[in-house]
Amino acid sequence: MTTTLRPTGPEQRGAGGVRSRSYDICVNSRPVGLLRLATDARYGPAAGRVEQLVVDERERRRGRGAVAALAAEEVLREWGCARVEAGIPATAAAALRLADGLGYRERSRNMLKELEEEPRLPSGSSARPMTDAEFPAWRERGRPQLLRTLLDRGVPAEGAERKADEDFRTLLPAGAATSGAVLRVLVHEDSEVGTLWVDVANSPRTDADSWVFDVEVAEERRGHGHGRTLMLLAERESLAAGARVLGLKVYAGNAPAQRLYASLGYRSVEHHLWKPLV
Repeated sequence: MTTTLRPTGPEQRGAGGVRSRSYDICVNSRPVGLLRLATDARYGPAAGRVEQLVVDERERRRGRGAVAALAAEEVLREWGCARVEAGIPATAAAALRLADGLGYRERSRNMLKELEEEPRLPSGSSARPMTDAEFPAWRERGRPQLLRTLLDRGVPAEGAERKADEDFRTLLPAGAATSGAVLRVLVHEDSEVGTLWVDVANSPRTDADSWVFDVEVAEERRGHGHGRTLMLLAERESLAAGARVLGLKVYAGNAPAQRLYASLGYRSVEHHLWKPLV
């Protein structure tokens, strides 16, 4: 039996050169699943995405998904994509095994925690709002990491700086006074040891009420538990705003952060995977 892709309609074009198309996954011309591909609106046409890949339950465990995924890579190569990305729920064990077998690597994961009781901060630690005067320096400290992320995702160098500025303007249009954005400075025994950015109104996921965008411990104060304190602070601020589920993204290479979040009760809900196509 031959597994092929059959377009369900014409290719769609959007702003910024975004392309997308849907396909039936067919076995001898008989539809057995669905596939949807697109280029990434955020990171540019070099990044292709598998937005949906579903095989009918009765057709699973016969290699249909693997063949469809490989065919999807060929389509994206024809579109000029240099890599393919996919988000897979943590509960989709079979899909995660398939991606691993096809050479996908984890870039990051989303984690969530259901909040219940407001935690207490350790003795000697307190927090205060970030001031408007402090905001520009804090923003500039975070800019190199954002630029590296954009470059890693294929955004051309000439556009990465512009994109970084656009991201900050979109997420923090009023700086430290942006509605819903909680920017805090952590103080321990009269010394400033870290900063927190948690948004209690604009989460990127529908299953989270609030979102940790940035946790930073001063380099000379790392290894003393202040990262844990900042996360407890994020929970306190979220609960105070009425949020009940707090989410975050952690990158695959940051094993200490992953261990910290797991020890605090966060669970993985989605894995973001990628694979080079060239």
